[in-house]
Amino acid sequence: MEQPPALNIPEDEGTTTMFANAQDSTLAIASLVTGILGWTLIPVLGAVAAIITGHLAKKEIAESRGRLTGNSMATAGLILGYISLGFVFLVALAIILLMVVNRANIY
Repeated sequence: MEQPPALNIPEDEGTTTMFANAQDSTLAIASLVTGILGWTLIPVLGAVAAIITGHLAKKEIAESRGRLTGNSMATAGLILGYISLGFVFLVALAIILLMVVNRANIY
């Protein structure tokens, strides 16, 4: 019985080497922390920081070829940041609409 031919995939095309001593990305940790802060202490600034650091972390992790981990933390920070920013936007929109309706009722 013949063996199928071996797949010759160059290592620089799509395969990543997993390192035993892979470290968490500092940007991914910062994204998660600022995402949590965006919900608690500093809503707008924390959300924007979570979004920026989350995208930077995802890029850093993708380019590290397995040396860095933390993709899930970066994703969680992005989700927290975008949802927090969305809520801030909706609250601001509701306040503006209430001001317009209230002003219309006065006249």
